[in-house]
Amino acid sequence: MAVVFFVIAIIAAVLGFGGLAAGAAGIAKILFVVFLIGAVITLVLGRVRS
Repeated sequence: MAVVFFVIAIIAAVLGFGGLAAGAAGIAKILFVVFLIGAVITLVLGRVRS
C-alpha cells in the first residue's frame, strides 16, 4: 500500500502537482512506519512462541 502512494507521489511530482505529491508522500511515509512496526512485532512474537 505504501508503494502505491509512493508511485502516486512520483507521478504527481513529475506532472507538477506539488501539493498532491507532498500529501501522497506523507501518507506513504506513515504507512511504511506502520508496516515496519507491524513486521517487528510479528517477528518478536514469533520468536517468543517458538
